[in-house]
Amino acid sequence: MQNQLGNLRYAVRQFRRSPVFTAAAVLTLALGIGGTTAIFTLIHAVMLRSLPVSDPGKLYRVGEGDECCVESGPQDRWGFYSFPLYERLKAETPEFEEVAAFQAGRGLQSVRRQGQAAARPLRSEYVTGNYFSMLGVRAFGGRVFTREDDRPGAPPVAVLSHRVWQTSYGGDPSVVGSTFVIEGHPFTVIGVTPPGFFGETLRSDPPDIWIPVQQEPLIAGEGNLLRQSTGAWLRMMGRLRPGASVQGMSARLTGVLRQWMQYDSGYPANWMPDVIRMLPKQVINVVPAGAGVAEMKEEYGRSLQILLAVCGLVLLIACANVANLLLARAVSRRGQTAIRLAIGATRGAIIAQALTESVLLATGGYVVGLMVAVGAARLLLTLAFHSAHFLPIRAVPSLVVMALAFGLALMTGVIFGAAPAWFATRTDPAEALRGSGRSTSDHSSFARKALLIVQAALSVVLVAGATMLARSLNKLEHQDFGYQVQGRVEVELHNPPATYTEAKLAALYRELEEHLNRLPGVRASGLALYNPLTNNWGELIYVAGHAAPKMDEESGASWDRVSAKYLQSFGIPILRGRAFTSADNENTEPVAIVNEAFVKRFFKSGEDPLDHHFGLDYPENAGTFRIVGVVRDAKFAGWGLNRPAFPMFFVPLAQKVDYPQEMMKRIELQSHFIGGIMLQTGTPAGELEPLLIRALSD
Repeated sequence: MQNQLGNLRYAVRQFRRSPVFTAAAVLTLALGIGGTTAIFTLIHAVMLRSLPVSDPGKLYRVGEGDECCVESGPQDRWGFYSFPLYERLKAETPEFEEVAAFQAGRGLQSVRRQGQAAARPLRSEYVTGNYFSMLGVRAFGGRVFTREDDRPGAPPVAVLSHRVWQTSYGGDPSVVGSTFVIEGHPFTVIGVTPPGFFGETLRSDPPDIWIPVQQEPLIAGEGNLLRQSTGAWLRMMGRLRPGASVQGMSARLTGVLRQWMQYDSGYPANWMPDVIRMLPKQVINVVPAGAGVAEMKEEYGRSLQILLAVCGLVLLIACANVANLLLARAVSRRGQTAIRLAIGATRGAIIAQALTESVLLATGGYVVGLMVAVGAARLLLTLAFHSAHFLPIRAVPSLVVMALAFGLALMTGVIFGAAPAWFATRTDPAEALRGSGRSTSDHSSFARKALLIVQAALSVVLVAGATMLARSLNKLEHQDFGYQVQGRVEVELHNPPATYTEAKLAALYRELEEHLNRLPGVRASGLALYNPLTNNWGELIYVAGHAAPKMDEESGASWDRVSAKYLQSFGIPILRGRAFTSADNENTEPVAIVNEAFVKRFFKSGEDPLDHHFGLDYPENAGTFRIVGVVRDAKFAGWGLNRPAFPMFFVPLAQKVDYPQEMMKRIELQSHFIGGIMLQTGTPAGELEPLLIRALSD
């Protein structure tokens, strides 16, 4: 111990005498250790950290699938359920103390505290009454939901997040028990969640307010999903009973699911042959959910692993750099080392001294690297979630990450200190004292050349990877999306009030477009159900006179409902036929414009699509829309940007189809509530924002 303390004091004195060398070595290591620690921090937060709830190891998710939409039919790997299917599956899980359902997505609701004039948009999540008890979460103030709060006819209640309670309502205790107006309906806020609770899913902009699932029809109105057996919009999670096991549960629930699909699903009759054919592939897997629903893990896990590998290479280069510095330093000190050996110092003592210096440098790099890690992690989060209002991820390394980083620093110190330590033991005292440095120079020259080769090789790998990444990003950024992006501003809307009727909507949209077109600098405007690169789901396509399609990805097309000038405002050219006009309204034949990919998928080569009819999901709907135009392919979906455009069609916002099927009636009703506005303008978005808010309020 005394020897080690002596080595440490000696190393500190040596570094004080050469501050430039010390600073260069510490900063070099800090960059490598800091970058690696930053990625460790994000990996731990996104992929490894458990939910901040009671005993998260007892939580299991019922179904792990994530590729679905509301009216999707069979999912293969199931993860989304209708409320009736949730009730059926819940009855088959005696191993669970509680089985809760919760909304897979989130919606923005207009929320106003009674007595206050201004409403604010809050992200909401519908949950069953046992949601909080399933997670083991108690209220910070007031209480959380019970089963009594989630029965038909129960008084409307809500639970507010601690963050919103603090930031929007100043932590006012009187919020609990007060009335809030949500989408025009009075709700009583009965509680506030504990600090740090963000729900069951780690994601940007988590819920601000939780609402019992039985209140969904009150807010959603005619298009509600609560009792729709085909509407897959809920996820399921359960808490295991003490001593119970999930063994065999997946097979049991899969059997229940297949029976439900075959006899009780309510799928359209024309779907059933495909449903029966696909039954063997339909499964429910019960998986651990201690970390919650792993949306971020699945979306960003691979990217974080790649970044970790890159940072590992950077750290190795940093080690090689510092090893070279230490080798050069060892060469300059070979006379001093020779004297120590000549007066009796052992080679072990020389190695211990060299490793002490390298580990001390690594420790300095670790301390500075922690500061680099915090800044780098914050920068990465800002770049990845630049539009998020709130992100429940701390950019500060946890104790686990700090311990891992310290172990990494010690290992790093040994790695880059090994070559100088070995070189120090090769010094011949007699030759060094006579001034002959041939042997030591030969050794150091070889080691330094080897380190230079390692640095060069690692640098080539990094530069090659960075070049390929830069080229890929450049291609994605500058690819032809099929529409104009310069001079365009997109506006995203959420959840219009359920009190709006379709008759009101038609007049509202006409007035809104007039308001938008009068805004300073706006040359054209358009309204749509979806803006590009947002949610955009597909429907099964039946073309009149063509064979019936199979239920698979090759038989569907994405779609959008748009105002007459929307495509023109986006600069999407009409290749054949005509554009929509104001004459395409509720009193005229339903028409559609399709893209080139739609024509290639559903029509034979040389077949003219104009004036052909097609429809959605049911054979009897095949004559619904008449094709009046073909537009250039444009990438509207928010995924697959490196793939060709998907088949897509557009229908006029002003037209309505009176479908005989309940499912189609629901889809039709929901599609008339716009979610996007497109403006062709030279005015910056920041300057337009207050004008847009005023126009939308009016």
